Amino acid sequence: MSDQKELAQRRRDRLRFQLRRNAIGRPRLSVFRSGKHIYAQVIDDAAGRTLAAASSLDRALREALKTGADKSAAAAVGKLVAERAIAAGVAEVVFDRGSYLYHGRVKALAEAAREGGLAF
Repeated sequence: MSDQKELAQRRRDRLRFQLRRNAIGRPRLSVFRSGKHIYAQVIDDAAGRTLAAASSLDRALREALKTGADKSAAAAVGKLVAERAIAAGVAEVVFDRGSYLYHGRVKALAEAAREGGLAF
């Protein structure tokens, strides 16, 4: 079990290194998915603070969603985080998928954030 965690940590670190190198001052859209929910944050690494955040646990989304662990929930979270980021003055981000593959819920969140107005 610890070998899998170490491999995931290595993938996450490798991706974050590449993101820092290519970000050029842009904040990062970080995604975390659990078995029941999905979360997204727009983080300014230079200042060390979160600019916008959304999750399938938000009150408005929770009532409208059947479950927080499917593609439709991820798309709703992507649109919501894009709205909140644009309201905070962020239009361009770099996408941090963590150690997750760009597939399924992560891909649905990214595409919905692009449709919502974020550029990455």
